[in-house]
Amino acid sequence: MKPPSSILVPVDFSEPGEAALDYAVALAGRFGAKVHLLNVVDVQGFRFADLGGVFTPDMVDTIITGNQAALERLANARRATGRMGEVLLRTGDPRDVIERVAAELGVDLIVMGAHGRRGVTCVMLGSVADLVARASPCPVLMVRRPS
Repeated sequence: MKPPSSILVPVDFSEPGEAALDYAVALAGRFGAKVHLLNVVDVQGFRFADLGGVFTPDMVDTIITGNQAALERLANARRATGRMGEVLLRTGDPRDVIERVAAELGVDLIVMGAHGRRGVTCVMLGSVADLVARASPCPVLMVRRPS
């Protein structure tokens, strides 16, 4: 098994997501690997009636613009310590998009934050990290949120 040369880090701007990014940058530094950053906006999730109605296209555009800016800030804050590759924002089902981008970029490893949900919360909300790990075209390393 060869060390990773290309790592994908899907982030959702949570503590576990940022911990995963920091871990990936440190790991990449040891192997001279490049870190690609991805945020997925699930626009279908904005249409659920239990959210108090439908988000307007302008509201979705605002969310996408804000996420792109936040993604760039995360990447820029780590450029001095790591080799940053692609910084991508995509829309769609997070599981599908993460798997597709991993295949498109030909990454050797996906590093993602795990929220550590259990029981009913995990059943109700699911775990994107768990689902990606089961179907990923490459190994997935899950980083638990900092204690």
